[in-house]
Amino acid sequence: MGFLDGLRRGNDSAFDSGNAATNAIELTKRYAQVSLTKQGAATGNLRVNLSWRMRTSDLGGSRRESLLRHPLKALRPPEVIAHSQSMVNVDLDLGCLYELQDGTKGVVQPLGGLLGEVNGPPYVKLSGDDRFGSGSGETLYVNLDQRENIKRLLVFVYIYDQTPAFDRTQAMVTLYPGNGPRIEISLDERHPQARSCAVVMIENVKGEIIVHREVKFVYGFQGELDRLYGWGLQWGRGFKSKTGR
Repeated sequence: MGFLDGLRRGNDSAFDSGNAATNAIELTKRYAQVSLTKQGAATGNLRVNLSWRMRTSDLGGSRRESLLRHPLKALRPPEVIAHSQSMVNVDLDLGCLYELQDGTKGVVQPLGGLLGEVNGPPYVKLSGDDRFGSGSGETLYVNLDQRENIKRLLVFVYIYDQTPAFDRTQAMVTLYPGNGPRIEISLDERHPQARSCAVVMIENVKGEIIVHREVKFVYGFQGELDRLYGWGLQWGRGFKSKTGR
């Protein structure tokens, strides 16, 4: 059992349903929890999306700054630049530790091709593996029509086999319920040596589906997150396929 398992969640705070213009709820340290059941959004497929991009400072500065320093560059045709080395070295992956009501535990993640299943156990499926932070990012699907079979889901993000660089990305995990506003969790805390982050816990609490912001950075990988939250799985070294998706 992890030491956090014994901590009780506080009562739900009064929660603003988000900015009407953006139709979004932002989970923060102060407002960390929302009930999908109370929002009328605990049915259908819940999409959990990870997206990220490099900070501007890692991409060589803005074009305007470059032209001020080197005005003759304005006369040159624009260069076609592929992913820089700094971008290639940042490969964020989305995963999910799951525990079902019957005691079944496991993980859905790109490593090992453990992509899950949405219409059968564990009722969680990963769409694929985005290695460069494209616009679509990576997406998990959670079948909330099977919520009575789900006990808890821990959505996490980790850096695959490269230099720790959470502080060089602008990562965002967004939950898209079948109904109501989306839910956003920014990974904007500066932990330059962290390799993994527990982002959000989705729990079935006496029939109510609760989403709770975690955002706990660790310096290890999935095994350390497992110990932190008391999952009790056995972990070994895993590798991705060379083709990606």
